[in-house]
Amino acid sequence: MSLLIIGATGTLGRQVVRKALDEGFSVTCLVRNFRRAAFLKEWGAVLIYGDLKKPETIPPVLKGITAIIDASTARPYDPYNASVVDLYGKIYLIQAAEAARIQRFIFFSILNANKYSEIPLMNLKLQVEKRLRKSTIPYTIFNLCGFYQGIISQYSLPILDQQSIWVSSESSQISYIDTQDIAKFTVRSLSVPDLENKQYSLVGLKAWNSFDIIGLCEKLSGQRAKISTIPLVILQLTKDFTKLFEWTKNISERLAFTEILSKGENFYDDMTDICTISKINPNEITTLEDYLQEYFTRVMKKLKTLNYDLDKSKQDINF
Repeated sequence: MSLLIIGATGTLGRQVVRKALDEGFSVTCLVRNFRRAAFLKEWGAVLIYGDLKKPETIPPVLKGITAIIDASTARPYDPYNASVVDLYGKIYLIQAAEAARIQRFIFFSILNANKYSEIPLMNLKLQVEKRLRKSTIPYTIFNLCGFYQGIISQYSLPILDQQSIWVSSESSQISYIDTQDIAKFTVRSLSVPDLENKQYSLVGLKAWNSFDIIGLCEKLSGQRAKISTIPLVILQLTKDFTKLFEWTKNISERLAFTEILSKGENFYDDMTDICTISKINPNEITTLEDYLQEYFTRVMKKLKTLNYDLDKSKQDINF
């Protein structure tokens, strides 16, 4: 099976590429910047130019492709409206995939999107889901939540750097998951007929709120966190202000999503069915405790090595 992976340089996309290559798939990555994607070529993937903002670049790249894994998304600071990529670009991609008779299309949506259709990011995902269900392509939709990788920059690094962690007064319970585990389920799904034309959630086995995560990071790092609380009204005012300008609309849409995450909602789903169908043991799913333990162990080891080298340098200078 020949795969086309879109969004391959992103946090999730690169893990999907690595896992697919490890499993022996022929992998082509749709990229806009070859230099930025050079590491994918070193891994063994084929790089081909394409841009969801430029529909004419899509049909040629589908030649010889049997399955598409779409891990792309607009970024908050992109100069164009998120719908250019997250709606119109993806809908054209589906149309081109139909014409090319693609055998499987994997799409990543957001957990609980149907409950918050008024949120722009959620609404875009729902529209793509709807179009995909109407298509002639066998599809699989995975609902995602938060990534462990994002916890590092949001919580772990500020604690290590003794910087403030900004949280709202209320905090949702979120089932974070390692992107490597998402990649494992995604690649496995390509060979599971029972997952065709189905939608499942890929989340962690436990939901965490901000204060739980901070407590875990403090325990594993041995350092106290500096916590600063943002009132929800500030998020709402910032969201409304950034909506006024064309170049900050993407930020406003992200803030609307952040506002939902700050209201104490529960973003969790049962993984029993998808684990059974995929024949993946739930015990294989990395826990947040293990993930952060490994991270802090690596960091502390590097710090000890750095301190040793500095002390040795000082001794050599004294002699």
